[in-house]
Amino acid sequence: MRLSRLFFMSVLTGTFFIACNKDDDEIEEIPPRDKGEQAIEDDAILKSYLETHFYNYEDFQNPPANFDYVVRFDTIAGVNANKTPISESPLLSTKVVSRDDISYNMYILKVREGVGRQPKFADSTFVTYQGSLANRTIFESNTVVPSWFDLPGYVAYDSQGRLSRFGGSIAGFSEGLVEFKEGSGFVVNPDNTIKWNNDFGVGAIFFPSGLGYFNSSPMGSTIPAYSPLIFSFNLLRAVEADHDNDGIPSWMEDLDGDENLFNDDTNKNGLPNHSDPDDDGDGTSTRKEIIIHPDGTLEFPDTSGNGIPNYLDPDSFEELP
Repeated sequence: MRLSRLFFMSVLTGTFFIACNKDDDEIEEIPPRDKGEQAIEDDAILKSYLETHFYNYEDFQNPPANFDYVVRFDTIAGVNANKTPISESPLLSTKVVSRDDISYNMYILKVREGVGRQPKFADSTFVTYQGSLANRTIFESNTVVPSWFDLPGYVAYDSQGRLSRFGGSIAGFSEGLVEFKEGSGFVVNPDNTIKWNNDFGVGAIFFPSGLGYFNSSPMGSTIPAYSPLIFSFNLLRAVEADHDNDGIPSWMEDLDGDENLFNDDTNKNGLPNHSDPDDDGDGTSTRKEIIIHPDGTLEFPDTSGNGIPNYLDPDSFEELP
């Protein structure tokens, strides 16, 4: 298995849910619900779930042989009537995430934080995971073979020569993963399979539709519109991403510090800086206008002394040794 800076290309969500009318000869555009009102409704659903469900905490307290360290959920009822609800777990916390002037509550169950690098919002993560709805329907399960997730995604030209956005994870998933850490490493077995050190991040996240697919889902009826989502996962590895390979980690190309890489486009060419190998569009690549020291630290020369580093200044295009 080659562990490198690979990115999982997730499907981008659309803006509107399209439905046909009764005559099936016109397309009716269904307007989305009010995001603030939906956030309140989703939060009530999530709180109810946390109060009426438990996770397999006993397995983590006394791991059985060959335990896979996957967080699983069940309803508090019948033989499970005496289980402790997730809402009462000391490992549960609330994170408030703001999007489009709406504050969303998401809930994070940190069963084990992990010991290695903690991913940033712009990084790539290697995880096993399982996704479900509040009615316990599992819509996706990948708990054995890990997948790479490029958290922010990037912009590039598609096969038709158009600027398109690729990769990226839904906001709730990314906001949850960045609260955990990777494991300390792995060993390669004789059969060339990988065994991860048992110290990786383990947990679950619960978030509203406003941080998920809201009124439109790439999975159709599998994930209905306005569905709060629940993911359990193991964070095996976190890699600092450099989407455009210009020598500057993508998180450092968030010039305004709002953790949105797509509104930082110095030369206004449609390629945000983290996707553009020539950020200022002066014909000299960014990599040639910065200094990468042997220890990996970066230096951003400002030849003109105008307070703008060369790689962001179209009037400074001197190649550096």
